[in-house]
Amino acid sequence: MIEQTIFANLVFNEDYARKVIPFLKKDYFQDRIHQTLFVIISKFVDQYSNFPTKQALQLEANNFVGLSDGEIEKLQGFIDSLAEAPTNNEWLIDETEKFCQDKAIYNAIYQSIGILDNKDKEQDKRAIPQILADALGVSFDNHVGHDLLDDYDDRYDFYHRKEGRIPFDLDYFNRITKGGLPNKTLNIILAGTNVGKSLFMCHCAASNLSKGKNVLYITLEMAEERIAERVDANLLNVSMDELSILPRDVYEKKVQRIKSNTPGKLIIKEYPTASAGAGHFRHLLNELKIKRNFTPEIIYIDYLNICASSRLKYGSNVNSYTLIKSIAEELRGLAVEFNVPIVSATQTTRSGFTSSDLGLEDTSESFGLPATADFMFALISTEELQEMNQILVKQLKNRYGDPSSHRRFVIGVDRAKMKLYDVEQHAQDDVIDDKPVFDNTEFGKRVSTERKFDKNVFENFN
Repeated sequence: MIEQTIFANLVFNEDYARKVIPFLKKDYFQDRIHQTLFVIISKFVDQYSNFPTKQALQLEANNFVGLSDGEIEKLQGFIDSLAEAPTNNEWLIDETEKFCQDKAIYNAIYQSIGILDNKDKEQDKRAIPQILADALGVSFDNHVGHDLLDDYDDRYDFYHRKEGRIPFDLDYFNRITKGGLPNKTLNIILAGTNVGKSLFMCHCAASNLSKGKNVLYITLEMAEERIAERVDANLLNVSMDELSILPRDVYEKKVQRIKSNTPGKLIIKEYPTASAGAGHFRHLLNELKIKRNFTPEIIYIDYLNICASSRLKYGSNVNSYTLIKSIAEELRGLAVEFNVPIVSATQTTRSGFTSSDLGLEDTSESFGLPATADFMFALISTEELQEMNQILVKQLKNRYGDPSSHRRFVIGVDRAKMKLYDVEQHAQDDVIDDKPVFDNTEFGKRVSTERKFDKNVFENFN
């Protein structure tokens, strides 16, 4: 019996015991006697940083609270039966890993059935895919840290490894991200209503497609056809108004020309608002791989705040900070799991809507979102910028480079064709990085007043 072999080696084989004890759980043992013995061993290890002898286990078993006399007798008998036996450690560790994996899957299925039968009041059926994924992911990871002095070779290779990135077609974005968005990252756009969050994502999706990338665009705000309309306008280089009057043969000819020039695909999937989360997206990715042989290289989600959480039950008493942070963590976990960058967006607060110098504090609903994101930037529009067909970009958080370098810059926008483009360098020279730009907020007015006051004081000083 594998359980008896595991316990015997936990007592008599310290090398084996130290490798497997971090991965064993009480729930992996079905028998109450085995569970109790594992609890005794775990507590002993936690308290004394060493493994108990057979004699120590017998003493602890006698003093264990909650067992009947009959159960104590059975536990003592099981401990007495443990004996040292020579074995191949590598084989035994592999067998123990299989045991843990089998038990984890069994427990996950049992828990999922409980959720479906409404026995679990804390979680709903949307949590099932994550529960099963966690169970399938159980493994013994022997890597317990990077040794700074011994592992220098690996570190040197890492420093000189060219990381795969998804580049932008906008020069300043490539500069601040050092060539584009890396895999396994969550990237967030912060902007007010109608500033250009969806426009930015549609433009980037069209750019990725034209460069031969496979793109998945998930929308919870607009219909699939509306997103496709924006991407069409961008790729076909026609205004959205012209799309509705374009003859079928002309439209078909333009689409076929693009199709012949790119091996990539763009899949757009619509979900009802607030009805889908990371679990649904994971299922979609698996379905696309099986049914269409499609694996995306970048994912756009429009947008994060109207996704659902796979861990928090809908309608439960959860504040917005916890909910949005949970969604952000789940999406970032999805990016790591499928080795892709994810791009999404969030709204500004009410005060941020009128601000022309947004900061992380202007993120609506939850500050947990910028804490989780790898890269976050704001899109800012004012009447002056709109007249010049420009959008101001401000870096808010950047794990890829120095956020103080090119903190602010402008990009051109053609809203009719849903296109973004690089502007002339002189336009960038007008952007000053050390003060707010066109700031009409209360903060901006206060700073302006204070500067005028200081200037008047020094002008009158003799």
